[in-house]
Amino acid sequence: MKGIVTALVIGVAFFALGFLVFSLQHATLIGLVAFLVTLWTNEALPLGAVSILPILLFPIFGILDTNAVTANYSKSIIFLFLGGFMLAIAIEKIGLHKYFSAKLLSFFPKTPRGIIYALAVTSALLSSILSNTTITLMLMPIALFLSENKKLKVRFLLATAYGASIGGILTPIGTPPNLILMGFLEDHALPSLAFGEWMLYMLPIVTMMLLVMPWLLSLGVNEESIDDMTDDIPELTGTQKRLYIIIGLLAFVLIANTFFKQFFGFSLNEKLVLLGFGLLMFVPKVGFLEWEDTRAMPYEIIFLFGAGFSIASAFSSTGLASEIAQRMHFISDLPLFWMFVVVALFVTFSTEVTSNTALTSIAVPIFYEFAKEMPPHEGMMLLMVATVAASYAFMLPIATPPNAIVMSSKVIHIKEMAWVGLKLNVIGVTLLSFVAYFVWGLF
Repeated sequence: MKGIVTALVIGVAFFALGFLVFSLQHATLIGLVAFLVTLWTNEALPLGAVSILPILLFPIFGILDTNAVTANYSKSIIFLFLGGFMLAIAIEKIGLHKYFSAKLLSFFPKTPRGIIYALAVTSALLSSILSNTTITLMLMPIALFLSENKKLKVRFLLATAYGASIGGILTPIGTPPNLILMGFLEDHALPSLAFGEWMLYMLPIVTMMLLVMPWLLSLGVNEESIDDMTDDIPELTGTQKRLYIIIGLLAFVLIANTFFKQFFGFSLNEKLVLLGFGLLMFVPKVGFLEWEDTRAMPYEIIFLFGAGFSIASAFSSTGLASEIAQRMHFISDLPLFWMFVVVALFVTFSTEVTSNTALTSIAVPIFYEFAKEMPPHEGMMLLMVATVAASYAFMLPIATPPNAIVMSSKVIHIKEMAWVGLKLNVIGVTLLSFVAYFVWGLF
């Protein structure tokens, strides 16, 4: 109950401050979002319950009517994610993720630096298609027991958590902010990126972060060999081989779809492709799931998407996004590179203390007001910078589930995570801004 009271106090405080500057409706929306963000942060109510509250609160306070709010919980983009989750549950059910992790870990040397890179890369690649929470939970025992050296344990755990956050950037389904952006583009009838196009844009920044982050964590460690790692890679069973082939086929379809869109101007609806492959998991003698398996579906995340879309819709439809953008007009006067830097810095450090989904829902409509005045490709890049920066939450345990999970090991002190995370935030913003300006501009 204390957490709910705290959220109410913070919500009222933000309403009062907002009313000094904005209209009554805008101040009310600011107060409601502050209330929701606080509940998401302090977990006074379950994530799913908080995520449904906009359906109740927005109509009551005259922000959006009920139909306008509930429509955000059934957007077609959510079914892209739903199909991805069905595949993820199948992968976990038959243990194929254990094969993937063992295979990836085997590519690196058994030295502290090699293991830091192994854990970071493995966590990143698996988190691009599976829940970063699941992957961090799966890899944390490995990170904990590879060495008795506390300093190394801290480095291994941070590599796992940070790798999961970085890897989520790689695919549209890797982390909620990516889908929030795609849903926003769809709502505003703007060109969206195919699955493969998204990966093409993100590959340079993910690659650079996966080179720099483990290097930063490995500074000052001894390079003695660690013999507790095994090279044993489990043999694939017939069932696992079948799913392996299906995943390979899906990858081929997505790559081919990107190629056809890029060069021939037509493509399949990727929401239907992902949902179709997800439903294939239930087909007898082909798939691997029964309906009871869907109990493992993270419906609270789906509701979180709905809440995020609702907040974004409210900021746009009430004009609050435009109002805030006008008060930040100095950004539009900056050269493009420095605009990327300022936006990335703002989002990166804001996401340390709030849900990256909520922050993306707020930031994308605001920066869209700037994007509308820019050439289309530059405007798209600005929105992508804001979205990617929302995944750069490296400083605090409350910032992202992977950070909280490794902090639960009681091996890491907050000041250790905050100091390393601060340096990584600055490096991440710098790399993101350079990649956006010098690489994305070529696409």
